[in-house]
Amino acid sequence: MISIVIPFHNEKENLPILLDLLIKEFKKIKKDYEIVLVDDGSTDSFQFSIFSFQKNKNIKLIKHKKKLGKGEALKTGVENASGEIIIFMDADLQDDPKDWSKFLKKIDEGYDFVNGVRMERKENFLVKIYSKLAGLVLKKILNSPFTDINCGFKAFKKEVTKDFVFYGNNFRFFPLFVYYQGFKVAEVPVINNPRRFGKSKFGPKKIFVGIFDVLTAIFLYKFSERPLHFFGMIGGIISLLGFLILGYLGFERIFHNMLLYRRPILWLGILLVVVGIQILSTGIIGELIVYLNKKNKN
Repeated sequence: MISIVIPFHNEKENLPILLDLLIKEFKKIKKDYEIVLVDDGSTDSFQFSIFSFQKNKNIKLIKHKKKLGKGEALKTGVENASGEIIIFMDADLQDDPKDWSKFLKKIDEGYDFVNGVRMERKENFLVKIYSKLAGLVLKKILNSPFTDINCGFKAFKKEVTKDFVFYGNNFRFFPLFVYYQGFKVAEVPVINNPRRFGKSKFGPKKIFVGIFDVLTAIFLYKFSERPLHFFGMIGGIISLLGFLILGYLGFERIFHNMLLYRRPILWLGILLVVVGIQILSTGIIGELIVYLNKKNKN
């Protein structure tokens, strides 16, 4: 059984075309399947556009009462998927069902997770730049084996989702989680079609949010079990700057008789020392939490 999980929000023009393509493709590969549509609080009349498909026993439609985000929609889809193999696809027709055979071939070869790599991407310049920079950072810092981690087209065995928590935007780093859990991963090139209808949900605001998502991924996958290394490094640098400022002011006060009340930078030095120590303390508390959590599990 193969489960296709498709989260969507206001895609009434794209859905009937996509469903028609999916059904035709499954007839070719002759495998048991189900299509799990997750409506993430759509406000358009998509129900009418897919009315003719709703009698198909292989199609499930699950609705969120309001927009909760793609992460929650994917979580809902996985929870309601019956297949041993799950495929994530977007509803904007940019993912081509004809590429399924590449994913399934890799799964048959023994891989647990297969990520798509979009070839000749039909997206705006900002999206391409963000994806390349994010991929470069993840490769350098987290040793990511993925070329296009943000590609929404991927296939995997359901077992790899066991300990992963879908929330917020962390679904973007689901491939990294699988890789760090020791599962066998691979990539395949996929077609990236231009969007036919509707507007892209990705804009400048999401790029800004994406920067924080990358920082979150770095913390979770590199420092989650050693938080003092993360906070200690930041706190140490800030405190060091503060101590250098205070040391310089102390030198001038002792040897050049400079009055400190005339030096506003004194307050900056004190502030940096205090903030640095607080950040360092956060790392120590984090280490204690990790230790106690591990101890309780044992």
